[in-house]
Amino acid sequence: MSVVRNSRLVGMGFYQNQIVPHLVNVAMRNRQLAPYRERVIAQAQGRVLEIGVGSGVNLPFYTNRATEILGLEPYPKLLKMASKKAAGIPSKLIEGSAESIPLEDASVDTVVTTWTLCTIPDVDAALAEMHRLLKQDGRLLFVEHGLSSDEKIRKWQNRLTPAWRRIAGGCHLDGRLPPLSRLQDSGFHEWRPAICPVRSR
Repeated sequence: MSVVRNSRLVGMGFYQNQIVPHLVNVAMRNRQLAPYRERVIAQAQGRVLEIGVGSGVNLPFYTNRATEILGLEPYPKLLKMASKKAAGIPSKLIEGSAESIPLEDASVDTVVTTWTLCTIPDVDAALAEMHRLLKQDGRLLFVEHGLSSDEKIRKWQNRLTPAWRRIAGGCHLDGRLPPLSRLQDSGFHEWRPAICPVRSR
């Protein structure tokens, strides 16, 4: 598995480069998330771009429907972790951000993103990039969390977000899924999100 470095990215501090990747890795290895990963990743086919590949937690879920996997990730430490994961499919890891992806137009069959949209500073720019890269019949597959329908849980999501986003790579617990209008503005006309809601016990 090859790794493409992007020397143009601004250097990260010790906390961002060394601590945050390990915290993100631990958070994303939650076994309760596996069914959602399996459901989404199984639909990926052809040349696949995974936005926010992280430590490679999704890699084992890809099937032989995928012919190549391109994993985009801004954290070099997470890319190093992902490079040790065997996908069984030709793969390349790319250091970069979702707002500016170093790939050619209409060069990808499927874009996958799992619990990543909530961490991207400029979601609209990222969605535009995803659309640019997809072939005419390509698909964007994503699973994302959002605000709970339970008012008590929503309050805790709002309270915890300032601290959580510092330890979880920018994740906003109080984030809202991109509305249909924003997806349409980015060029997407059909969408099938798999939502992982926060439920009260």
